[in-house]
Amino acid sequence: MLESYTGGRSEVEATGVNLGEVLIDLDGQFPGIRFRMVNEQDKLRPHMRIFINNTSIRSLDVELSATDEVIILQSLSGG
Repeated sequence: MLESYTGGRSEVEATGVNLGEVLIDLDGQFPGIRFRMVNEQDKLRPHMRIFINNTSIRSLDVELSATDEVIILQSLSGG
């Protein structure tokens, strides 16, 4: 779970002009969290679901404003 990186917090703040920069900022605050969301090809991992203002996003290039809400969900997978 991603909360294991944030000390159990379900809400944190991060900054960036686009989603990719926000994830880099999160990784600076919580080392290792970005790798759980983004693969070696700089693409979102298939089990990640990211919403910006309730719209599903699959690109790290999506621009953000200071008032945007980003929700990151990690789907369960496996057997």
